[in-house]
This record gives sequence, C-alpha cells and structure tokens, in this order.
Amino acid sequence: MHNGVMRVMMLSWEYPPRIVGGISPHVYELSQELVKKGVEVHVVTKSTPQAPDEVTEPSGVHVHRVHLEGTPNDFVHEIQLLNLATEKRVRKLLEDWRHGGQPTLFHAHDWLSLDAARELKYDYKLPIVATVHATETGRHGGIFNDTSRYIHEQEYWLTYEAWRVIVCSEFMKSEMVRIFDTPIDKIDVIFNGVDATKFEFEWSEKERAAHRAKLALPTEKIVMFVGRFVREKGIQVLLNAANVILAQEPNTKFLIVGGGHRERLEKFVHWAGLADKVLFTGFMANRSLHMLYRSADVAVFPSLYEPFGIVALEAMAAGCPVVTSDAGGLTEVVLNDKTGTTSFANNPESLAWAILHVLRHPKESLEMNHAARKRLKADFQWNKLADQTIEVYDRVWAEFLESYWAEDTVWPVSPGAEARAEERNIRAKAEAVSMLERPMPAGGSILHRPEELEEVEIEV
Repeated sequence: MHNGVMRVMMLSWEYPPRIVGGISPHVYELSQELVKKGVEVHVVTKSTPQAPDEVTEPSGVHVHRVHLEGTPNDFVHEIQLLNLATEKRVRKLLEDWRHGGQPTLFHAHDWLSLDAARELKYDYKLPIVATVHATETGRHGGIFNDTSRYIHEQEYWLTYEAWRVIVCSEFMKSEMVRIFDTPIDKIDVIFNGVDATKFEFEWSEKERAAHRAKLALPTEKIVMFVGRFVREKGIQVLLNAANVILAQEPNTKFLIVGGGHRERLEKFVHWAGLADKVLFTGFMANRSLHMLYRSADVAVFPSLYEPFGIVALEAMAAGCPVVTSDAGGLTEVVLNDKTGTTSFANNPESLAWAILHVLRHPKESLEMNHAARKRLKADFQWNKLADQTIEVYDRVWAEFLESYWAEDTVWPVSPGAEARAEERNIRAKAEAVSMLERPMPAGGSILHRPEELEEVEIEV
C-alpha cells in the first residue's frame, strides 16, 4: 500500500536563519541527521526575509516557511496566527500525500506548535510526538501572570495530546511528571547534541594569541559567560562573584557574550568598580563565538534554571574548561570533577570558589577536558541522538497501527479511510482560501478581551 519511509512534519516556530533561542539549532541539526538516516523531513516554520518560503536544503530537508495572515497585537496572538498559517500549509501537503499512505506523523516543538498539531491530529487521526525544550514554570520559578498561565496551560495540553513526549534530560523528565502529571512511561529522554567538528578548525597559537590580545592583557586569564541576559541564566551570580575572584586573582578578565538589554548590568559593573575587568561583546555566533571559546581559560554557566545546557557542550567541544551551577540538566551534561566543575546554583561564593579552582589547577582542568571530549563522542553525537529519535517514531507508528486510532484515520492504513475523509470534509478544509474564519479568542488573543475587562469586578 505504501513505501515504508517515515515522513515527519517538524513543526517549529523558529528555524535557521531565524534563530531566537535553542529550538532553531536543535531542529536544524536533528533534521539533517534524520534525513541522512532515510527519514523524510518537512520543517514548517515562520517566514523570514533572509530565506525562501519553499526550499529543499542541500541536506535533503524540505523547509516550508509560512506567512501570518493579519497583524498580531501581542506575542501570544502572533503564535496563534502562526499556528493557523502552519495548519493551512500542512493540510495542503497532507492532501498531496494522503493516498500514498506513507507513515506520517507530526513532531511539535514546544507549546508554540500545539494548536496546529492538535487540529491536524484530530482531523487526520495521525499521532503527535512532542519535544518539550523548557517550561514556563521553570523559567520563572512559578506562574505569576496571565501570559504565563496561558503558556503553562498550552504546555500541559501539548504533553497530553502527544503520543510520546521527548525531553532533553532526566531533570526535565521529573519536571514533566511534577508539573503536568505526565505518565512517566510516556516520556523519552534524548539528550541534545553538539557538532564538535565546528570547533576543530585550524588555528595556530600565534593566531590565538593575536585574538586574545583584542580581548584581554597577555597576563590576564579569561573567564567567559555565554547566554541570554535573563535572570535564569545567572549572569548576576557571576558579576556578584567577580570581586571575590579578583581579590585573589587580580589578573582576571570577564567576557560576557550574549544579546539583550544590558543597561542594568553595565550600571552594576560601574557601581562595583569592575568596568576595566568586564567586557560585553554583544551577540556572537558561529566562527567568532567558537574562537572566543578557544581563547578563554574557563567558560562559566551559572544558570538558576537549565533544562539541558547546550552551551556547556560547545565549550567542551572547543576544549575550554567548564564551570556550571548544579541547576536542572547541567549535572547530567557536566559531571563534577570528571568532565567539569560544579557549583551551587545562585551562590556567588560557591561560583567564585569553582572558578578559582579551575584557574589554579590548569593540569587537572586539562585532564577533565580530555574526559569531556571523550564523553561528547559517546553521549552527545547527533548521529546517535537521531537513532534514538527514530526509535521513538517507529514505536509511535507501530502502536498507532495497533490502536483503535488506525480504524478512524483518514490515512489509508485501514478500510474506509476515503469515506471518513469525505465525511470530515478534509479536502475542502485544505482548499479553503483563508483559515481566519475559525473563531479566534475575542480581541485576537486570549490576553486581549477589552470588551470583557470593563465588566469584570475584581474581588479582593
């Protein structure tokens, strides 16, 4: 009835060259490896002026970039419009493919892809695999406003609607169970990966010294932080530890790499008398970032919340000793005293101790780095992680075929599929010019209900 090649619809709100956070590189690397292993991958994502709407990349990954219909009035509304556009595009693709009956499933990345995945799941009766990259509760240490509450509920529904849930660490697995009551046997832990070859470019000692000279004095040791300027990444912990470190190792320079609002941080640096010891480089990526990793004496990741910590993998791949906090998945990525040094989260004294320990024991640090690079090959290679992901796909498809869902699907894997498709108006929905006819929450977004706000009396 069909060829056995698995087809995966990757639903992701970001994909290179559009990079907002960690989902974009994750989906990119994973998709490339899956295609190498014979999976047919279609990424459906938001359009960007830097890339074509429809393209098959040299790797063989098919990318479909969609445009929003209408102007969003806030972030949540933007995501709702993106899901409508995504669903519309996927329906057209599914109609082209439906009669072939090729194994097809949806892989939704975070709550940002829930709405489209859920509509398609119930109309086509095909399964969803979900990857949860982080949670709103974890990022903020709780749920404190309406936007967070909405996102938290969307995250819950994603874990509920998915056939299986993939997370990147044992820490995240326990968070799924704790926050969403996800059944523990529904969750698969598959680490994030790193392409270590990107960091292994030819670079002479002379070139390295010249690059370092732009950043620090020849006598200074470089302590480097890479991350977004948000509370959960712990940059404030590092800046609070800086004077403790400088009191004992005055020849230390702190490089702060990342994009975002840094006015408050710069004010603090001036107030603390650290202006000549702290350098903000701005956002860095690709080779320029890799050169920084290879120039630094220690890379520090003092997160308060971290589902995984891919930056720690990058530092290890570049041969840079690593200091992390013990938050979340970092303890699985960096093994204390084996592949790096761990400090207590949100504790500047502990962080200062860990950094000083690495700076003062270069031989020990080098040994840990060798161990780290060995472990990268064993546990964090995309090649192996793609195999683990394919195992999840195969399991889901096999379970689906054995389930009552297969008897109700419009996919031709059971008798009567075409009749069911007609009954559900599947083709008509795919050919609809606009999907904005579907009722949207009042005022566009769930957070904008001006006509209701006037009537609500707030009880204290």
